[in-house]
Amino acid sequence: MKPILKWITAASLLMTGAAGAEPVTLDVWTIDRPDQYMYLVKDEFEKSHPDIKLNVKTVQFRDMVNDLARATATGESPDVTYIDNPEVALFASRGLLLDLTPMLDESKVIKKEDIFPGPLSSVSWDGKIYGVPRGANTIALYYNADMFKAKGLDPDNPPKTWDELYDAAKKLSDPAKNVYGLAFSAVATEEGTFQFLPWLQMAGGHYNKVNTEGGVKVLDFWGKLLDEKLASPDTLIRSQYDSTGTFNSGNAAMAISGPWELPRMSRDAKFDYRAALLPVPQEGATRASALGEGDNVILANSDHPKEAFILLEFLYGKMPDVWNRFGFLPAANIKSNNPNTPAIYGVFEESMKYARNRGPHPEWPKISKAIYTAIQSSLTKKSDAKTALDTAQTQIDSILN
Repeated sequence: MKPILKWITAASLLMTGAAGAEPVTLDVWTIDRPDQYMYLVKDEFEKSHPDIKLNVKTVQFRDMVNDLARATATGESPDVTYIDNPEVALFASRGLLLDLTPMLDESKVIKKEDIFPGPLSSVSWDGKIYGVPRGANTIALYYNADMFKAKGLDPDNPPKTWDELYDAAKKLSDPAKNVYGLAFSAVATEEGTFQFLPWLQMAGGHYNKVNTEGGVKVLDFWGKLLDEKLASPDTLIRSQYDSTGTFNSGNAAMAISGPWELPRMSRDAKFDYRAALLPVPQEGATRASALGEGDNVILANSDHPKEAFILLEFLYGKMPDVWNRFGFLPAANIKSNNPNTPAIYGVFEESMKYARNRGPHPEWPKISKAIYTAIQSSLTKKSDAKTALDTAQTQIDSILN
């Protein structure tokens, strides 16, 4: 064979081999349902990156930490996963997440200086960055303006204090129509802690100081709402998703939840729904709200870190659209594209100014468990609020020390 012919033949074989190469498959864990975030962007990503395929798996929010811990121990962890923001420190401190700092320094898509301080601190540990926020959220008070009008309440003047919230819930509660005044979640999971902390913080406490006079007032107030049936007994076992479903169906006049509910609310709620900032203990009190939503991280033992980071960059590039599509607020200094429900968007944007991190601390799940166990103990009358919070404080102190 002549040299030129050999070269052409070899080149042809190389090109054939490259064309027939199998795409890289990334295993991706998410808390999303099939009609949410990761599933909705999967096809878009694969279309723009035909050499990378995504194998997406849903893990229940309450199970993510334990399932991920088991998977990393057995070598079966995904390449990319969602982690709730206070739990990044848990995995990063144990060397289970890939340090993204060098990749971020080189990235033309993600500028870490654009990420808001709260979300950035949630992915930071020991001076390094271990994740990219997929968005941000917080909680506020949704209310049914039609019910407000029907009960003689001014929908343009929603409750601003705890007393006003109680009075409104009492007027709006209608047992004959199976309508509760307020829906919220005090479930024995991270969601219960997430909903409780802003109330505690507004009353002068914090995650590391729960046995305060203000903490007792919060649990006594929540207990009063349950005892007087202004909130459903299911409050103790329902997730935020389920409690907001009660609001959407017209069986609760008000609900405490986040913007992630809006895509479903826009389909299911057949009434004039609005939102307001969380009521404060009394006029002039310090505001607080919860910093929510999670982060996309790469596991340290991923075989495809380069491709995994390409996925993180793609997802970050979706930030201008996350409000309209998924009910997230941008976690960075990025403008939303013509946000739907602009009045509600404005409420959550304002609420983000008061949103506080949970932790961060490498043992956050243990701290959170102490808190939501105290909530359950008090609201189920197993102990009074002070005793429940004292027990939680002892547990938290032992963890922090």
